Amino acid sequence: MSLPTARCSLNRPDGDWCPLTRSSLSPLSRWHRDTICELGARQADYYYAAATAAETGERRSCTVGIKCVILCVLFEYHYFCRGVVKVPPHQLGRKGVQDHLEDAISRLRPLNPVSLTVSSRTDAGVHALSNSAHFDLQRKNDKPPFTEDILVEALNFHLRPEQIRITRALRVPDDFHARFRAQSRTYIYRIALGISHHSLLPLTDHNLCWNLRNTTLDVGAMREAAALLVGTQDFSSFRAVNSDMPFKSPVKTLDVASIEPGSSFVHAHFHRAIPFWELTFTSRSFLYKQVRRMTGALVAVGRGQLSVTQLQEILEVRDSLAFPQGMAAPAHGLFLTRVDYRQTDLSQQTSEEQFVSSGNSED
Repeated sequence: MSLPTARCSLNRPDGDWCPLTRSSLSPLSRWHRDTICELGARQADYYYAAATAAETGERRSCTVGIKCVILCVLFEYHYFCRGVVKVPPHQLGRKGVQDHLEDAISRLRPLNPVSLTVSSRTDAGVHALSNSAHFDLQRKNDKPPFTEDILVEALNFHLRPEQIRITRALRVPDDFHARFRAQSRTYIYRIALGISHHSLLPLTDHNLCWNLRNTTLDVGAMREAAALLVGTQDFSSFRAVNSDMPFKSPVKTLDVASIEPGSSFVHAHFHRAIPFWELTFTSRSFLYKQVRRMTGALVAVGRGQLSVTQLQEILEVRDSLAFPQGMAAPAHGLFLTRVDYRQTDLSQQTSEEQFVSSGNSED
């Protein structure tokens, strides 16, 4: 039986790696990915155009001859149902974190059109204790730039109805780019043990962790499996299929994959102790749902549902369809905790050797 073919343009100017050309893929895998590509063409083109415009400098929208400053803001959000990225125009009535941030900036009445570039595009339901973004701001009548403190207060005033808060703002050089200048990103996944139903969690942890019925996990086996993920390798098996898949290389360098004890946000005051574990992952960038898939696989190892050898085999297959269905961890336990930049990319705004987006050296 011959499989149907789908048309998908791969002629992107960035020349990025394209999995549709890999001869090692099975015919079924190629057809599946081709079909996803075709079905998501409109959305892929929308996001690709936005990313290309930002990378090539088209994001500069200021009027020539009037003072324009480039600002970087750090912000947090919790359980945002639409995710962080700007929702395409054809999805009426829906807004992501980026949409709300741009609305707040627009209320400052800038002279230039508002266009925000976010460093880390988290999925719907994922939280961020510190994400970052940059934008141009040009005030009318050649007014002086807002001070950083006033900008934070003004934006938070307009963000009051949403679970989004600006934590810091700073002026950055003209060539700064929140996404492409980031040196590393760190995610933490929180797991609570011995919880048969989410109603048994403290309200402060509700929808902020993955509650498992298991009272224990084989943490030793989980750490052995996590060590297999560290380093530079092809993570095709740990990414989910999406519309921009043909344009992203699956080769990533995972610098940290650790598993350490955690705690409830109110552990000192809650009436009973709840065992928590935190899985930490650090890399310059991640693939779509990579962290949630790695977490789900490691938890499966801890539960005895998957052996260390089986996890290694999944990694070595290098095919997203090889990942066991339903094994990815849910979104609500995942936190983006920090985005790191070189101090030289941020001018002289801080005397620290390296700027950490959380602004907290303990993270």
